[in-house]
Amino acid sequence: MVIKTNTRADIVFGVRQDTGYSSVVVSTVINSFLSNITQQLSQGNRVQLSGFGTFELKERAPRTGRNPHTGEPVPIPARFIPSFEPGEALKRAAIKPK
Repeated sequence: MVIKTNTRADIVFGVRQDTGYSSVVVSTVINSFLSNITQQLSQGNRVQLSGFGTFELKERAPRTGRNPHTGEPVPIPARFIPSFEPGEALKRAAIKPK
């Protein structure tokens, strides 16, 4: 099975086709949407889009890694990483029979 990677331009084109708005307007809205999600996450907030999913920060515990060249242990500090949990509607839409 070949999987196609969709880019931001592909999404802008699809929304433009669905709505009739210009590419500039659609691109501005998508950029603002993504910027708002990023801003909320940077403030430590969750972003829940009903039926689609939830964006949130998850804490990674500190751990010890290894330098691949020397094998020397390297401490990796605790940190927060963005996480996405898909909603039920998205999960159902993504399930494909084999």
